Amino acid sequence: MKEMNEDRFIVSVKVGPKAQITIPSAARKMFNIKEGDTLMVMGDKERGIALIKDDLFYQLMGGIFKNENGDKNQ
Repeated sequence: MKEMNEDRFIVSVKVGPKAQITIPSAARKMFNIKEGDTLMVMGDKERGIALIKDDLFYQLMGGIFKNENGDKNQ
């Protein structure tokens, strides 16, 4: 793993026989990912794949929808 700074790092993972990957412990600690957590997998053909915890995803989506409904405070 190459640590960029305390907030970023780059790591490679291998896809296993069941198309599974293991999230490195440093990433699990940084993002507080625990066994049983649900992650959203987002993909873009041009940009690639990203993972985000579902609670953060829904929080971000809630902020977007509030802004679309005219809430200027978000």
